Amino acid sequence: QVQLVESGGGLVQAGGSLRLSCTASGLTFSTYTMGWFRRPPGKEREFVGYITWRAGSTDYADSVKGRFTISRDNAKNTVYLQMNSLKLEDTAVYYCAAGYVGFFRRSADYAYWGQGTQVTVSS
Repeated sequence: QVQLVESGGGLVQAGGSLRLSCTASGLTFSTYTMGWFRRPPGKEREFVGYITWRAGSTDYADSVKGRFTISRDNAKNTVYLQMNSLKLEDTAVYYCAAGYVGFFRRSADYAYWGQGTQVTVSS
C-alpha cells in the first residue's frame, strides 16, 4: 500500500520560512517524480513544483519561483519543499504527490497523493 505523509506545516509570519517534508512508503521512491500542489482557501488545487526522479530536475510555478525549492533524498524516501519569503497568498493546504509518466504540472499526472498539511501565513 502506497502512503505519502506530509509534515512540517504550521503558522508562520509573512516573510518567514517553512520546510515541508513528504515521506513515501510502498513504492520505489527513486523512480517517481515527486510533485507539490496546494489548495488555497476557497480555490482549486494548483501546481507548485516538482522534482524528477532521474536527474533531479525541478520546475516551479511562476508564483513561487525564486522563493520555493524542492529537493529529495532517495535514501530516505523523502521529498522536501523549502519555502522562503512566504506571502499571505501562500496560505493553503499543501500536498505532495508521486507520478511516473506525464508532464507533471497537472494533477492528473500523479498516481498517489498525501493527505496534505496546512500552511498559514499571517501578517
